[in-house]
Amino acid sequence: MAKLRIKVINPNTTQTMTDAIGAVARAVVLPTSEVVAVSPSMGPVSIEGHYDEAMSALGVLDEVIRGEADGFDAYVIACFGDPGLLAAREVARGPVIGIAEAAMHVASMISNAFSVVTTLDRTVAIAEHLVEQYGMTRFCRNIRGTEIAVLDLERPGTAARRQIIDECRRAIKEDRAEAIVLGCAGMAELADEISMAIGAPVIEGVRAAVKLAEGFVQLGVSTSKRGSLAYPLAKPYSGMLSAYAPKDIPQKNAAGR
Repeated sequence: MAKLRIKVINPNTTQTMTDAIGAVARAVVLPTSEVVAVSPSMGPVSIEGHYDEAMSALGVLDEVIRGEADGFDAYVIACFGDPGLLAAREVARGPVIGIAEAAMHVASMISNAFSVVTTLDRTVAIAEHLVEQYGMTRFCRNIRGTEIAVLDLERPGTAARRQIIDECRRAIKEDRAEAIVLGCAGMAELADEISMAIGAPVIEGVRAAVKLAEGFVQLGVSTSKRGSLAYPLAKPYSGMLSAYAPKDIPQKNAAGR
Protein backbone atom coordinates (compact mmCIF):
# COMPACT_ATOMS: atom_id res chain seq x y z
CA MET A 1 0.00 0.00 0.00
CA ALA A 2 1.41 3.39 -1.02
CA LYS A 3 2.21 5.82 1.77
CA LEU A 4 0.11 8.91 2.28
CA ARG A 5 2.41 11.79 1.31
CA ILE A 6 2.23 15.21 2.96
CA LYS A 7 4.32 18.12 1.75
CA VAL A 8 5.10 20.59 4.55
CA ILE A 9 6.10 23.95 3.09
CA ASN A 10 8.09 26.39 5.19
CA PRO A 11 7.46 29.62 3.23
CA ASN A 12 10.80 31.13 4.25
CA THR A 13 14.11 29.99 2.82
CA THR A 14 15.97 29.17 6.06
CA GLN A 15 16.79 25.49 5.70
CA THR A 16 17.62 24.86 9.37
CA MET A 17 14.12 25.98 10.31
CA THR A 18 12.65 23.76 7.60
CA ASP A 19 14.58 20.79 8.97
CA ALA A 20 13.26 21.43 12.49
CA ILE A 21 9.70 21.81 11.21
CA GLY A 22 10.01 18.55 9.29
CA ALA A 23 11.24 16.69 12.36
CA VAL A 24 8.29 17.94 14.44
CA ALA A 25 5.82 16.92 11.74
CA ARG A 26 7.33 13.45 11.26
CA ALA A 27 7.13 12.76 14.99
CA VAL A 28 3.32 12.83 14.98
CA VAL A 29 2.25 11.18 11.74
CA LEU A 30 1.41 7.51 11.40
CA PRO A 31 3.97 5.04 10.02
CA THR A 32 1.83 4.86 6.88
CA SER A 33 2.39 8.57 6.21
CA GLU A 34 5.44 10.29 4.73
CA VAL A 35 6.33 13.93 5.44
CA VAL A 36 8.52 15.87 3.03
CA ALA A 37 9.52 19.30 4.39
CA VAL A 38 10.69 21.93 1.91
CA SER A 39 11.57 25.59 1.58
CA PRO A 40 10.87 27.44 -1.67
CA SER A 41 13.82 28.31 -3.87
CA MET A 42 12.80 31.97 -3.70
CA GLY A 43 11.56 34.23 -0.95
CA PRO A 44 12.53 35.88 2.35
CA VAL A 45 14.77 34.23 4.94
CA SER A 46 12.09 35.02 7.54
CA ILE A 47 8.52 36.33 7.39
CA GLU A 48 7.99 39.31 9.67
CA GLY A 49 5.46 41.59 8.03
CA HIS A 50 2.93 42.06 5.25
CA TYR A 51 5.56 42.54 2.54
CA ASP A 52 7.48 39.38 3.50
CA GLU A 53 4.22 37.47 3.58
CA ALA A 54 3.06 38.69 0.17
CA MET A 55 6.42 37.90 -1.42
CA SER A 56 6.51 34.42 0.13
CA ALA A 57 3.15 33.40 -1.31
CA LEU A 58 4.54 32.81 -4.81
CA GLY A 59 7.15 30.42 -3.42
CA VAL A 60 4.40 28.53 -1.60
CA LEU A 61 2.35 28.22 -4.79
CA ASP A 62 5.41 27.08 -6.72
CA GLU A 63 5.92 24.26 -4.20
CA VAL A 64 2.25 23.23 -4.36
CA ILE A 65 2.37 23.15 -8.17
CA ARG A 66 5.50 20.99 -7.98
CA GLY A 67 3.81 18.82 -5.38
CA GLU A 68 0.85 18.23 -7.66
CA ALA A 69 3.20 17.00 -10.38
CA ASP A 70 4.89 14.71 -7.83
CA GLY A 71 1.62 13.23 -6.56
CA PHE A 72 1.45 14.56 -3.00
CA ASP A 73 -1.80 13.90 -1.15
CA ALA A 74 -1.90 16.99 1.10
CA TYR A 75 -0.01 20.14 2.03
CA VAL A 76 0.77 22.13 5.17
CA ILE A 77 1.77 25.80 5.00
CA ALA A 78 4.14 26.20 7.94
CA CYS A 79 4.02 29.92 8.65
CA PHE A 80 1.60 31.51 11.12
CA GLY A 81 0.45 34.07 8.53
CA ASP A 82 -0.83 31.18 6.36
CA PRO A 83 0.54 32.94 3.24
CA GLY A 84 -1.06 31.92 -0.03
CA LEU A 85 -3.46 29.51 1.68
CA LEU A 86 -6.60 30.09 -0.37
CA ALA A 87 -4.67 30.30 -3.64
CA ALA A 88 -2.93 27.02 -2.78
CA ARG A 89 -6.33 25.42 -2.16
CA GLU A 90 -7.38 26.45 -5.67
CA VAL A 91 -4.32 24.76 -7.16
CA ALA A 92 -4.22 21.50 -5.16
CA ARG A 93 -6.30 18.36 -5.57
CA GLY A 94 -5.88 17.40 -1.91
CA PRO A 95 -6.35 19.36 1.32
CA VAL A 96 -4.12 22.35 2.16
CA ILE A 97 -3.90 23.32 5.84
CA GLY A 98 -2.39 26.50 7.29
CA ILE A 99 -0.80 26.25 10.72
CA ALA A 100 -2.54 29.32 12.16
CA GLU A 101 -5.97 28.11 11.09
CA ALA A 102 -5.26 24.60 12.41
CA ALA A 103 -3.85 25.77 15.76
CA MET A 104 -6.71 28.18 16.46
CA HIS A 105 -9.40 25.63 15.67
CA VAL A 106 -7.73 22.95 17.78
CA ALA A 107 -7.33 25.41 20.68
CA SER A 108 -11.01 26.34 20.44
CA MET A 109 -11.94 22.67 20.82
CA ILE A 110 -9.90 22.04 23.97
CA SER A 111 -10.48 25.39 25.71
CA ASN A 112 -12.93 28.26 25.85
CA ALA A 113 -10.21 30.90 25.71
CA PHE A 114 -6.74 31.02 24.21
CA SER A 115 -4.05 33.63 23.74
CA VAL A 116 -1.55 33.71 20.88
CA VAL A 117 2.12 34.28 21.71
CA THR A 118 4.08 35.34 18.66
CA THR A 119 7.34 37.02 17.62
CA LEU A 120 7.70 40.68 16.64
CA ASP A 121 4.99 43.13 17.67
CA ARG A 122 4.57 44.17 14.04
CA THR A 123 3.18 40.71 13.21
CA VAL A 124 0.36 41.01 15.77
CA ALA A 125 -1.87 42.76 13.20
CA ILE A 126 -1.50 39.79 10.83
CA ALA A 127 -2.62 37.40 13.55
CA GLU A 128 -5.51 39.70 14.46
CA HIS A 129 -6.77 39.59 10.89
CA LEU A 130 -6.60 35.79 10.88
CA VAL A 131 -8.46 35.53 14.20
CA GLU A 132 -11.33 37.47 12.65
CA GLN A 133 -11.15 35.66 9.31
CA TYR A 134 -11.27 32.23 10.98
CA GLY A 135 -14.18 33.13 13.27
CA MET A 136 -12.04 32.83 16.39
CA THR A 137 -12.82 36.24 17.94
CA ARG A 138 -14.90 34.82 20.77
CA PHE A 139 -12.15 32.36 21.74
CA CYS A 140 -9.03 34.52 21.37
CA ARG A 141 -8.34 36.58 24.50
CA ASN A 142 -5.17 38.29 23.31
CA ILE A 143 -2.30 38.27 20.83
CA ARG A 144 1.04 38.94 22.48
CA GLY A 145 4.17 39.98 20.65
CA THR A 146 7.52 39.26 22.27
CA GLU A 147 9.78 41.40 20.05
CA ILE A 148 11.76 38.25 19.24
CA ALA A 149 13.01 38.06 15.65
CA VAL A 150 12.12 34.80 13.94
CA LEU A 151 15.73 33.86 13.27
CA ASP A 152 16.63 34.41 16.94
CA LEU A 153 14.65 31.23 17.58
CA GLU A 154 17.34 29.47 15.56
CA ARG A 155 20.31 30.91 17.44
CA PRO A 156 21.64 29.12 20.52
CA GLY A 157 22.42 31.24 23.55
CA THR A 158 19.67 33.83 23.04
CA ALA A 159 17.02 34.56 25.66
CA ALA A 160 14.25 33.78 23.20
CA ARG A 161 13.10 30.54 24.84
CA ARG A 162 12.86 32.11 28.31
CA GLN A 163 11.05 35.17 26.94
CA ILE A 164 8.44 33.01 25.23
CA ILE A 165 7.80 30.93 28.36
CA ASP A 166 7.50 34.08 30.47
CA GLU A 167 5.03 35.61 28.00
CA CYS A 168 2.95 32.43 28.01
CA ARG A 169 2.81 32.54 31.81
CA ARG A 170 1.62 36.15 31.66
CA ALA A 171 -1.04 35.21 29.13
CA ILE A 172 -2.44 32.52 31.43
CA LYS A 173 -2.54 34.91 34.39
CA GLU A 174 -3.38 38.27 32.84
CA ASP A 175 -5.61 37.20 29.94
CA ARG A 176 -7.24 34.35 31.86
CA ALA A 177 -6.33 32.17 28.88
CA GLU A 178 -6.96 28.45 29.21
CA ALA A 179 -4.58 27.48 26.40
CA ILE A 180 -1.75 29.01 24.41
CA VAL A 181 -1.36 29.07 20.63
CA LEU A 182 2.25 29.52 19.50
CA GLY A 183 2.33 32.10 16.73
CA CYS A 184 5.37 31.02 14.74
CA ALA A 185 6.49 27.78 13.10
CA GLY A 186 9.95 28.48 14.50
CA MET A 187 8.52 27.73 17.96
CA ALA A 188 7.45 24.23 16.88
CA GLU A 189 9.98 22.41 19.06
CA LEU A 190 9.05 24.33 22.21
CA ALA A 191 5.41 23.32 22.71
CA ASP A 192 5.90 20.44 25.15
CA GLU A 193 8.47 22.31 27.23
CA ILE A 194 6.22 25.37 27.50
CA SER A 195 3.15 23.29 28.38
CA MET A 196 5.02 21.64 31.26
CA ALA A 197 6.34 25.00 32.46
CA ILE A 198 2.98 26.79 32.52
CA GLY A 199 0.64 23.92 33.36
CA ALA A 200 -1.72 24.53 30.44
CA PRO A 201 -2.20 23.15 26.90
CA VAL A 202 0.07 24.66 24.27
CA ILE A 203 -1.05 24.23 20.68
CA GLU A 204 1.65 24.34 18.04
CA GLY A 205 0.39 24.68 14.48
CA VAL A 206 2.76 22.38 12.59
CA ARG A 207 1.68 19.31 14.52
CA ALA A 208 -1.97 20.35 14.48
CA ALA A 209 -1.96 21.01 10.74
CA VAL A 210 -0.13 17.84 9.72
CA LYS A 211 -2.54 15.68 11.75
CA LEU A 212 -5.54 17.44 10.22
CA ALA A 213 -4.08 17.00 6.73
CA GLU A 214 -3.42 13.32 7.41
CA GLY A 215 -6.92 12.83 8.81
CA PHE A 216 -8.65 14.58 5.92
CA VAL A 217 -6.91 12.35 3.38
CA GLN A 218 -7.80 9.23 5.38
CA LEU A 219 -11.43 10.39 5.48
CA GLY A 220 -11.39 10.97 1.73
CA VAL A 221 -12.18 14.66 2.28
CA SER A 222 -10.63 17.34 0.12
CA THR A 223 -11.12 20.99 -0.76
CA SER A 224 -14.36 21.68 -2.61
CA LYS A 225 -13.89 22.56 -6.25
CA ARG A 226 -17.32 24.14 -6.45
CA GLY A 227 -17.35 27.91 -6.35
CA SER A 228 -14.58 30.07 -4.93
CA LEU A 229 -11.93 27.35 -4.56
CA ALA A 230 -12.36 25.87 -8.03
CA TYR A 231 -9.20 25.48 -10.07
CA PRO A 232 -7.83 28.83 -11.34
CA LEU A 233 -9.21 30.02 -14.67
CA ALA A 234 -6.84 29.38 -17.54
CA LYS A 235 -5.47 32.62 -18.93
CA PRO A 236 -2.13 34.12 -20.01
CA TYR A 237 0.10 35.87 -17.45
CA SER A 238 2.62 38.51 -18.46
CA GLY A 239 6.29 39.11 -17.75
CA MET A 240 8.15 37.11 -15.13
CA LEU A 241 4.91 35.41 -14.02
CA SER A 242 4.19 33.89 -17.45
CA ALA A 243 5.43 30.48 -16.30
CA TYR A 244 2.78 30.47 -13.56
CA ALA A 245 -0.19 31.05 -15.85
CA PRO A 246 -2.99 28.61 -14.91
CA LYS A 247 -3.48 25.74 -17.34
CA ASP A 248 -6.70 23.98 -18.27
CA ILE A 249 -7.65 21.29 -15.73
CA PRO A 250 -9.00 18.08 -17.29
CA GLN A 251 -12.71 17.77 -16.60
CA LYS A 252 -12.30 14.34 -15.00
CA ASN A 253 -10.24 15.98 -12.24
CA ALA A 254 -12.46 19.04 -11.78
CA ALA A 255 -14.37 17.57 -8.85
CA GLY A 256 -11.18 17.00 -6.86
CA ARG A 257 -9.76 13.64 -5.76
